[in-house]
Amino acid sequence: MRANITTPHVTRRSLLRALGGGATAAAVGALATGCGVPAAYVAPGDRAAQDLSTDDRRLTWANWPLYIDVDDDDPGRRPTLDAFEKRTGIQVKYTEEINDNDEFFGKISPSLMNHQKTGRDLIVISDWMCSRFVRLGWVQEMDRAHQPHVTRYLDPLLRSPAFDPGRKYTVPWQSGITGIAYNKRKLGREIRHVSDLWAADLKGRVTLLSGLDESFALLMQGNGVDITKWQADDFHRVCDQVEKLVKSQHIRRFTGNDYIKDLSSGDVLACQAYSGDIIQLQADDPDIEFVVPEEGAELWAESLMIPNLADHKANAEKLIDHYYQPEIAAELAAWVNYVCPVPAARDILASAKDEETAALAEDPLIFPDDAMRSRLAIARDIRSSERTEFAKRWNAIAGL
Repeated sequence: MRANITTPHVTRRSLLRALGGGATAAAVGALATGCGVPAAYVAPGDRAAQDLSTDDRRLTWANWPLYIDVDDDDPGRRPTLDAFEKRTGIQVKYTEEINDNDEFFGKISPSLMNHQKTGRDLIVISDWMCSRFVRLGWVQEMDRAHQPHVTRYLDPLLRSPAFDPGRKYTVPWQSGITGIAYNKRKLGREIRHVSDLWAADLKGRVTLLSGLDESFALLMQGNGVDITKWQADDFHRVCDQVEKLVKSQHIRRFTGNDYIKDLSSGDVLACQAYSGDIIQLQADDPDIEFVVPEEGAELWAESLMIPNLADHKANAEKLIDHYYQPEIAAELAAWVNYVCPVPAARDILASAKDEETAALAEDPLIFPDDAMRSRLAIARDIRSSERTEFAKRWNAIAGL
């Protein structure tokens, strides 16, 4: 098993997490904000193309940069993907072209809304964006007969999000937690609740995530809200609270993943953060802690989907299932260091001869323990009818 763990690698999320929709999102107008238009919807009977998989042993897969294992000695090799090609004879064109959810939406939405092929058989995007694709009918239902490992090993916590009950259209690639990170030594105390961020000794030393979809759930959980069924009043209550904290200058600023720099330098003592990033920071600074508050934290995923009119649907389904074999999931988890969607991979890592690799099995930010799992929940997504209103209010507060 190869794993890049002794020298922390730069995560994809650390470099490229979206700070906002940008020009591309604006270009696609209301559709990019999730409002949708009736003509964009594709009925189930119009989503499939003739599947060439049996005779054409290929597929094209679009993913984010730095989101798959690579050989430590040869960055051009991807061991888990190479193993799939060798075992099946299916050749994979792997592209690292997704840098931003909204940007990628704008890139392929003209094809999908006009019932045209995208040139991709498999894509990976964040679940909040996956919900738009599912709602618009832009992705195909998967055939679980081709995916016995997904059926058996997918984490029960991730099996049935509100936007895709039963995961018919999506399968998690990697997962993570939005919680709180803080410097325990510099702060001099523990953080256990979301409300601890608002203590007087943290005035001007706290940051929140700028993106609406990334930020709201944890703040609602601090108010005791069940984020699987939150309502508009819960959202506006959070906004009222955050507005006051901004006006009092308690919140230093809103960030993308540049919170990592602030936390490392000590300019910020506590912040909203992603679990995968903090694993990397802890390797250099053991004083940095990641907390799932007692009120709970948001569990999220970035998921694999098969776009409409894909030429190699069955090949794509086989590739997805390949990554749900515990041995393959373990090898990937050791490299990317996100929450593994295959809990059975934990035993594989625990049995590794390399001590550092085996230690990953005990890291709750890769394999959450039972106590942590009991406090994790998947937020229901923002509905298309809500998005314009909510985004306008949140972006005004966050200065976007």
